Amino acid sequence: MLELVEARVLAEQVNETIRGKRINNVITEQSPHKFAFFHGDPHKYNELLKGKTIGKATAYGGQLEIRADDVILLFGDGVSLQYHDKNVKRPLKHQLLLEFEDETALSGSVQMYGGIWCFRDGEFDNPYYLIAKEKPSPLSEAFDKFYYKGILSVSGMEKLSAKAFLATEQRIPGIGNGVLQDILYNARIHPKRKMKTLSEEENEILFASIKTTLIEMIDKGGRDTERDLFGKNGGYNTKLSKKTVGLPCPICGNTIVKEAYLGGSIYYCSGCQVIE
Repeated sequence: MLELVEARVLAEQVNETIRGKRINNVITEQSPHKFAFFHGDPHKYNELLKGKTIGKATAYGGQLEIRADDVILLFGDGVSLQYHDKNVKRPLKHQLLLEFEDETALSGSVQMYGGIWCFRDGEFDNPYYLIAKEKPSPLSEAFDKFYYKGILSVSGMEKLSAKAFLATEQRIPGIGNGVLQDILYNARIHPKRKMKTLSEEENEILFASIKTTLIEMIDKGGRDTERDLFGKNGGYNTKLSKKTVGLPCPICGNTIVKEAYLGGSIYYCSGCQVIE
C-alpha cells in the first residue's frame, strides 16, 4: 500500500524512467473495479492526456503526483504502478494504462481500493491531497522538534494511542499503518500506549525514530513488503510486518506479535514494547 516511503521511491523512479516520454494512448477501466476511484469520467482520460509529455513526479504524503504538461495524474493508497519496457507483454488486468510513443508503458492496478485521479490544477479538492501538499513532510527540515511539539500540544493528543497519533487525521501525511510499525519498534513504544504516558525523553526518541526510520526505508528502496515501479520488492527488511510475525525479536528474543487494533493490524515485540 502506498505510504510516504513508497511514494518517494516511485517518484524517484518515475523521474528517472518515464519523465520526458510522450503519451500516445490511455486506456482506463479495462478491468472494472468497484473500489477504483476516478476524478470525473475516466473514459475522458485519453482525451486529457494523449499527446502530453510526462513531467516531474512528486510525493505528497502517501500520494504520487505525476505532471503531464498542464494535466496532473494522482495515485493514492492501494494503487500498484508498474513500468513495462518495449515489447514486454502488458498485464491483462489494470485500471489505467499509459502507452508512450517509444512503445513503453505504465500500468496502474487497484488492489483493495485506490484512487487514480486525472485533473488540471485547481480542479481537485480531495482533502488528503490538499493537506499533504500544505503540511511539511516528516523528511523535511520544516518538520523539526518545534513543529513536532506543536502537534503534541494540540488538545486531545494525550488521549490517543501511539498508533492513532501517528496514523490518523492526517497529522503526519504519509505515515500509515505500515511504516509506523517499525517507527514505534525502533522507539521501543507499544502501538497501544497512550501518548500521555510518554516522557519528554520518549517523545524525543519517537521524533528521531520518525526521521531515521523513514530515511532508512527510502535509502534502501522501500519496504520488502511492497513492490517498486519494476515489480521488485524494496530492499528494506521490515522488522515488524507479516514477514516477521511469530519470529523472535532480534534484540530481546521475545515473540513478534500481531493483533487487530483500530480497524487494522498492529505488530509489536512483547519484550521491547511494553504498555506501561
